[in-house]
Amino acid sequence: MDITYEEHYQKLEWMYVHAAPINKIYQPTINIAKGSCEIKMACNRELFHSAGALHGSVYFKMLDDAAFFAASSLETGVFLLTSTFNIHFLRPVLYGELLAKASVISYTKQQIVAEAILINLETNKEVARGTGNFLKSPMPLDESVGYK
Repeated sequence: MDITYEEHYQKLEWMYVHAAPINKIYQPTINIAKGSCEIKMACNRELFHSAGALHGSVYFKMLDDAAFFAASSLETGVFLLTSTFNIHFLRPVLYGELLAKASVISYTKQQIVAEAILINLETNKEVARGTGNFLKSPMPLDESVGYK
C-alpha cells in the first residue's frame, strides 16, 4: 500500500460525498475508520412513501453504504461490490436525524461481511439492521471511481 490508512479513509470519504451524484439528494456525512463506518443523514419528508413514513429504500441505502465503506476501509486496491444484503425493518421513521453504524465481521480472500444498524437519533431507537457480503471487483480503486 502506497498510502496510509488515514489517507485511504479520506479518499473513500471524498468518493462518497463528492463523486456519487445520488448523495446530492441525500446530503449525508460519513466517517470511516479501520473496519467501521458511520453515516448521518437528516430524515427528509421528500423521501417518504404515501403512508407518511420514510421509504424503505432510504433504510437500505444508509445500511448498505455504511457496511460497504466499513468493508472498503480494509481494501485499498480495488472497488468492492455488494453481492448480497439482507435487511430487517424494525420500526418506521417519521422524523429525526438517522445514524447508520457498520463494522466488518468477517474478512477473507473471497469476501468481506459487514453488519450495520440504523438508529433514529431523535428517539434513540434502532429502526433497522442489515448484513452485507462484499466482493472484490476487477475495477481499480482510483480516480475513475472518485477515489482522490
